[in-house]
Amino acid sequence: AVAVAVAVAVDVAVDVAVAVSVAVAVSVAAAVAVVVVDVAVAAVAVVVAVVVGVIMSALVYAWNAAKRIDASTRPSVREAGALVYDIQGPLFFGSIASFHELFDIKNDPGKVIIDFSASRVVDQSALQAIEDVAAKYDAAGKTLLLRHLTRDCHRLLSKSGQLMVDSDDDPDYGIAVDYGVKLGILDSKH
Repeated sequence: AVAVAVAVAVDVAVDVAVAVSVAVAVSVAAAVAVVVVDVAVAAVAVVVAVVVGVIMSALVYAWNAAKRIDASTRPSVREAGALVYDIQGPLFFGSIASFHELFDIKNDPGKVIIDFSASRVVDQSALQAIEDVAAKYDAAGKTLLLRHLTRDCHRLLSKSGQLMVDSDDDPDYGIAVDYGVKLGILDSKH
């Protein structure tokens, strides 16, 4: 943004010099027209540069946030023989590919718990990713329990038949989702 501002300032200074020479050679009105047009073009260039900067910042944030999702595993304290995946980091459209790679469905025991206490489910893509993982465990003949999801997640995932472990310490935050979409009927090949 600083480089754009400097370039615009230099461009305006050059055009003012051109306008002065036009004023001497032609008329003051023509010189004013050159300066007004140049200032307008410079203002548009600054706006475009700011918009591009905001878009690039958003993309960099999404890229970095997508790399922050991780999981650690431990034996369950409450469910004998179960394995717990403690998810850390935000689950959203940018991190669902990494989320899918966290699980070892083939080698996991018959009962698996995904604990979202250190994570946040952000959008519809995240709900679909949870549903996709649950379908893979179901296809492998294994039981999957979901723990520490918000009431929104409970309600939306319950419609698709997923098993939630209800807890008093479930988080309470809103989720960016189209509430008109019924889960469980989406094609997982999207």
